[in-house]
Amino acid sequence: MKCPFCKKDNDRVVDSRVIGEGRSIRRRRKCLTCDKRFTTYERIEAAPRLVVKQDQRREHFNRDKILQGLRVACKKRPISEEQLESIASRVEAEVFEKYDNEVSTRSVGEHVSEILKDIDQVAYVRFASVYREFTDVEQFHQTVEPLRRSQPDSVSPALAEQKDEVLG
Repeated sequence: MKCPFCKKDNDRVVDSRVIGEGRSIRRRRKCLTCDKRFTTYERIEAAPRLVVKQDQRREHFNRDKILQGLRVACKKRPISEEQLESIASRVEAEVFEKYDNEVSTRSVGEHVSEILKDIDQVAYVRFASVYREFTDVEQFHQTVEPLRRSQPDSVSPALAEQKDEVLG
């Protein structure tokens, strides 16, 4: 590894740490020529995954688009940025594990929805209404009704608030 300061290829690794759920290694290096320290990162270079859109266009998988959609769906909800990052990481990991080359936007959206359903039902319905492209109230109702049926008769104040927000 060439030193970014003196450009010599004469260094040693001082420290190594696994980061990003075991997907990367951070290495602290010391140049034996100029005595300065620098950091390098080692990552697995995975073959890119393509996302197949509804109109059959293909785009490279973009984790940031998932985060953007989650932020919109979770706006003003009690969900931290750390939780959103975790959801995006889980979805990204599944895409790279389950699919070799291509994945449909529908599959990605379904996975995000399933995770959101367990975390916040209002965010789940918001996200589903966008990715499923609801065109009428009946589609909205079909998404909310199973959530209502799965709730016990005694509803907590937080769930009651979620239902009120969803149902208007």
